[in-house]
Amino acid sequence: MSFVFFLLFIIVLVGGCAIWYIVNFNRLMTCKSKIEQAESIIDEGLRNKYDLIRKMDTTLQANLKKDKSFFKDIEKVSKENITNFDFDRKLVEYENILQQLKQDYDNFKDEKDFKKMDGEMREINEKLSAAKTYYNKYTNRSNELARKFPGNIIAKLHDVEIKPYFDGKNMQDDIIDDFKI
Repeated sequence: MSFVFFLLFIIVLVGGCAIWYIVNFNRLMTCKSKIEQAESIIDEGLRNKYDLIRKMDTTLQANLKKDKSFFKDIEKVSKENITNFDFDRKLVEYENILQQLKQDYDNFKDEKDFKKMDGEMREINEKLSAAKTYYNKYTNRSNELARKFPGNIIAKLHDVEIKPYFDGKNMQDDIIDDFKI
């Protein structure tokens, strides 16, 4: 009779450990899936933003009747091997140039095509902002699970690593000038 209880205890113990493992593994994989989903949205948004900036550059050249490209080296940016964060930073620089041009040349405020593209830019920026927030939220959850017991055991078993936030800052390193504006 005691052997049956011992066997039943072992079965319950193993079953409990299996359930614990499955629950924690599924939490990590859910976070990983959500992070990949956000990365996909960010990739698409950055590509759309890049294309729109190139289109705006062409419109600016045509309306100002100048052969000058206002967005220097924008074609090189797409060929560089940089992270999405760095690509986003470059596109923000070009967007700032665009905002300056809007202030310098009043005739763009009234142009129909330019207004349409400006509206598209706002939509893209809203989607990107939401996707970055979503990415950082699930990156934070994934990192918490991978750092805390018992999730750290499962993370090590499945090679789940600590991911940086979208802003590229690594709070665990010794670099103190991460915070660039």
